[in-house]
Amino acid sequence: MDRLTCIDLFAGAGGATEGLRAAGYDVVGAVEVDPAAAASYRLNHPGTKLWQRDIRSLPARKLRQESGLAIGELTLLKACPPCQGFSTLARGDDSNSSNDRNDLVLDVVRFVRALRPAAIILENVPGLERDFRFSRIKKSISDLGYALNSFKLDAASVGVPQRRRRLIMIAIRGRKVEIPATLRDLLGEWFVDQPRTVREALADLALAISPGDSLNKHRAHSPKVMARISAVPIGGNRFDLPPEHQLACHVNLGRRNATASYGRVRLDEPAPTMTTRCTTPACGSFIHPTEHRGLTLREAATFQTFPFSYRFSGDFGSIERQIGNAVPVRMAQALGEAVKVLLPAPAISSSVSS
Repeated sequence: MDRLTCIDLFAGAGGATEGLRAAGYDVVGAVEVDPAAAASYRLNHPGTKLWQRDIRSLPARKLRQESGLAIGELTLLKACPPCQGFSTLARGDDSNSSNDRNDLVLDVVRFVRALRPAAIILENVPGLERDFRFSRIKKSISDLGYALNSFKLDAASVGVPQRRRRLIMIAIRGRKVEIPATLRDLLGEWFVDQPRTVREALADLALAISPGDSLNKHRAHSPKVMARISAVPIGGNRFDLPPEHQLACHVNLGRRNATASYGRVRLDEPAPTMTTRCTTPACGSFIHPTEHRGLTLREAATFQTFPFSYRFSGDFGSIERQIGNAVPVRMAQALGEAVKVLLPAPAISSSVSS
C-alpha cells in the first residue's frame, strides 16, 4: 500500500495523532492553538510539523505548501473542532465567544477545498448533528465531490474503557464510493462484545506505571471534601451521602440535576466520559472506585487509552483539560482503519486538479 499521510486539525495534545499513527498513517502536519496542548503534542510527536496558531488565521494553501503536499496528495484530513458549544453541558450559551467557537467547525471546509484529501474524518459530540453548521458542512463537502456518511459511536464499543458517545463523519473523495450504513459494517473486528472495564484498565496501568510518573497524582482535597469523598460508598454518588455531607446546591437542585456529582467510578463497567474536569469529584463520577480520592491524571489518561508513557506539559488543570478534550487513542486508530477499508490503494496516491 502507498504511503498514508494525514493532517490533524485541532490536534490538542495528540490523542488522535497517536491513534492514527498506530493505524499506519504518517501525520505530516497538525494545528493547535493552545500553548500547553501544543507543548504536549511536540513532546510526543517531534517529527510532525505543528502550526501553533488560531486556525482561522492560518491560510489553508500555506499549510498545504509548507507540508510539501500537492493538491489531492493527502490521504486523510482529521478534524475535531472544539465541541463545548454543541455539548449537552453547554446550557444554551449564546455569547459571541461561544458562537465564534462553534463557527470553527466551518473552517474544516476551507482546508478540504485547499487540500482535496482522499478522506476526511470529522469527530465531535452528538449535539453537533442538530446544529445548522453540520448540514452546511455536509453539503459543502458533498459539493466538492465527496461521498459521506455520519455515525454515532460509543468509544466503549471499540475497546476504549470509557463510555463516550461521539458523532463521526467519514467522507471519501469520489461520488461513486459506497460507505456502509454503520461503522460496525466497516469495523467488525474492532467492535467488542464485552466492553473493557475500569478494573481491567487499572490492572494494566498498575503493571506498567513508572514509579516516578509525574502524572500519578490526584487533586489536593480539603478536609471537608475528603470527608465527603470518604462517605461515598463503592458504586455510589452524592445521593448516598448522609445529610451532614450534602451540599446546599445539591439539595436545592433536587434529584434531576448534577446526578453524577461525587460519584465513584465503577470497577466492572467502562469509566464515565472523561471531561475537562475529569479528576474533580464535584464535577462528575470521578472518585476512585475504592480509594478515598479523585482520579489521578494518569488514570484519566488511561481511560482515554493514551500510552502509559505519554507525556503532558502544563499545570495540573491544563493537563486535566488536555486529557478530557482528547480523542481516545484507540478510537482514532479504529477510525483510521475504517478509512483504509474504504480507500483502494490506487486512490491513496492519486491527485486531483485544482
